[in-house]
Amino acid sequence: MLLKESSHISSERVASRKVSNQRMAAQPVVPAERRRHDPEQEERLRNEAAKPVPQGVFRSLGLGLITGAADDDPSAIGTYAAAGAALGPSFLWTAPVTFPMMFVVVYLCSKIGQVTGHGLFAVIKRHCRPWLLYTLLLAVLIGNIIEAGADIGGMAAALNVIVPAPMPLIVVSITVAVLALQIWGSYRLIKNIFRWLALALLTYAGSAVLAKPELVSVIKGTLIPHIHLSKDFLFILVAIIGTRLSAYLYSWQSNQDVEEDISMGRRRWIDRMGTSREELRHSARDIGFGMFFSNLITYFIILSTAATLFRAGKTDINTAADAAQALRPIAGNLAGVLFAVGVIGVGFLAVPVMTTGAAFDVCQTFGWKHGLHYRPAEAKKFNIAIAIFTVIAMCLNFVGINPMKALVWAGLVQGFSIPLLLVGVMLITSNPRIMGRWVNTRAVNVLGWMTTAVVFAATMALVIAWLR
Repeated sequence: MLLKESSHISSERVASRKVSNQRMAAQPVVPAERRRHDPEQEERLRNEAAKPVPQGVFRSLGLGLITGAADDDPSAIGTYAAAGAALGPSFLWTAPVTFPMMFVVVYLCSKIGQVTGHGLFAVIKRHCRPWLLYTLLLAVLIGNIIEAGADIGGMAAALNVIVPAPMPLIVVSITVAVLALQIWGSYRLIKNIFRWLALALLTYAGSAVLAKPELVSVIKGTLIPHIHLSKDFLFILVAIIGTRLSAYLYSWQSNQDVEEDISMGRRRWIDRMGTSREELRHSARDIGFGMFFSNLITYFIILSTAATLFRAGKTDINTAADAAQALRPIAGNLAGVLFAVGVIGVGFLAVPVMTTGAAFDVCQTFGWKHGLHYRPAEAKKFNIAIAIFTVIAMCLNFVGINPMKALVWAGLVQGFSIPLLLVGVMLITSNPRIMGRWVNTRAVNVLGWMTTAVVFAATMALVIAWLR
């Protein structure tokens, strides 16, 4: 079993008090002046009641938008562009199909953050076996760092399309800018910048319009799934599913919700623990919009390359920068520039999500102070981890590693870890000892386990494709 076993006690009242006492005992160490007796809070914790929402304050709209936009990172854009160029409009159906799967996974991770008051890896550490914790941590670190490195390279290549300059200089400049934003930017500043950067993805709608796609083929490709058993088709399909359900989204969303609570004044763990029905509904709407936006952009990227590159017979596209270059002579300079601008804008959002998310996971695993709400000097290990991961990602662009091959290997590592991570998320959110009365409904459980099965099947398909 993935979750730790607990001894059975016949009395529900005694069991409830025991669980509450265990939770209070595990409360993070806080400064002495904050260890004051609070009967109201202690009673609420014992009864597992919802935490009060401050008057006039609601969870900020846009957390789901940031998560969704981060999933359309430069590496993912290259994958979607390659799919459109290789398979044409017949692959458009994958965008609406992956929407409900993305929604349920990100929503459950958001609920974990809201109900427990901790990020995903802190919850895994408290309730799951150590072997699972360290296996997932290693897989996530490898995947995040390699993908961040490929994204930095992709951003540099896209910027080079617009502004010719030495590539090493562009790579270093981008890394410095990304690192400065993560370490010296406040949580609110980072959140607001990320919201605006997410809008850069709308350039792909413009690219799709300029491509002038054929309406009939677009409708058929959207509504009628075309599935082939060829190796190339399966490989692209698995790559799309793996990209849409990237592991870094899970940890990032749960940590965003914790940071949002802290920004609302809920600095103590006891104040963050629990949620309300209204907060969950708001999160569901916000995440639904974010995942819809993300899948819409995926749709436009596939559409723009399908209507131009596939039609022109240019099916060999490896990166987003390749797609931007190839679009210029076919759909015009403006389409190529818009494509490149989208890569650069979302890269500045996605790379911090990956490297900061990795730092969150490491700090929660080893119990180090962490959070975007701290000043750099207050959470040194957290910021050092961010710097190390970002620099390693940058250095991958200077050691002669083919970024596309690196992404394949990172995808293989994450391909085996994602199903395991999804199983952990499903077991955690279905456990009343962890989630209290906010356990999954039957509909959410069905959709969640179906998503887990699809991801597992996709992983097996990837293995079969590689062994052939």
